[in-house]
Amino acid sequence: MSQPKASPLIYGAVALGAVGVIATYLAAGPQRFWANWVMWFVLVFTMGLGALFIAALEHLVNAKWSVPIRRIPERIATLLLPAIPIGLIALGALPVLYPGTRPEAAHHPILAGKAFWLSIPFFSVRTLIAFALVLVGLTVLVGGSLKQDTTRDPAFNIRARKFAPGFMAIFALVITVVAFDWVSGLTPEWYSDIFGVYIFAGAFLSGLAATALSVLYLQGQDRLSGVRGDHLYNLGGFLFAFTVFWSYIGFAQYMLMWYANMPDEVIYYKVRLAGMWRYITIALGSMHFILPFFVLVTRDAKQDPRRLRRVAFLMLAAHVLDIYWLIFPILGGKPLLGWPELSFALFFVGGILLWLRAAMEKGEDMPVGDPFLREGLEFRL
Repeated sequence: MSQPKASPLIYGAVALGAVGVIATYLAAGPQRFWANWVMWFVLVFTMGLGALFIAALEHLVNAKWSVPIRRIPERIATLLLPAIPIGLIALGALPVLYPGTRPEAAHHPILAGKAFWLSIPFFSVRTLIAFALVLVGLTVLVGGSLKQDTTRDPAFNIRARKFAPGFMAIFALVITVVAFDWVSGLTPEWYSDIFGVYIFAGAFLSGLAATALSVLYLQGQDRLSGVRGDHLYNLGGFLFAFTVFWSYIGFAQYMLMWYANMPDEVIYYKVRLAGMWRYITIALGSMHFILPFFVLVTRDAKQDPRRLRRVAFLMLAAHVLDIYWLIFPILGGKPLLGWPELSFALFFVGGILLWLRAAMEKGEDMPVGDPFLREGLEFRL
């Protein structure tokens, strides 16, 4: 299969973004540089992790309908490969953005008890363990699936199904590290029991949205013959369901803290409901719940390629806004949205597109060695 050439505009955007990224550190300062870097690390990592979760979930529940499109989330999951070095570089943000890693944290009434957990060495060790576990998951689930294209060995399905429950434990650990270390760790005085579930919902949604867009893109190139509206309907149904789930978790977290009205909890939302941040919060709720809910609420909408494409784009944009909303208030003041943020967006979005363009040429478009592929293609609602 010949690989289409990437648009020169994408390469130009990446190059221009790279210049802006370097200039951000020199001109805008290390705090703004690292806030942007951590934000995009979390975005790329959670999207890849969400896609890997989709592939593992198919094996866990022995789903047949999703076999014809499983190669798509497998390819998107390879975003974890560039995300790991991005994360290793992001460790440089610890002494700049993370209060718990600084020497004065030992004298803080709340942080002193978390000093060992929040320290740079232990933080780095947890991150490295998470990265190693992710590579194991990629090797077994994605590497094994690609190998099955040529071997046609049905034993892979047995291995993958046995591995899937263990991967769910791995996933829970890794998403917890992302949520509580990389995101919540920016404001370590604040704590939420369900914050990991909130990050999981966003990661799964972003993986689903990227999968839906990629399926529609390949369909437009006549590369997924046999994938029909029934398959799209299930993708749309998952998007609809987890849009509601994300909203439920986000609202439940807010409602419980609003009701308890404890100063160390409500300060998190007080910052995000003040000034211009209030409008960001309203936009986040609209993009992540209200608009996709009403667009996908009907049965026909869930299998309409045009509506599904629009909602998938919207969900990815909402995921970007969500991570921005979680991270950038630590810089204080009003929301920052200038040339540094545009430079990072050009660099990382362009890089993601180039990576996925290459990934979409890896292996067959469907897992042709999977013995359940025919059954998946014959799926009807």
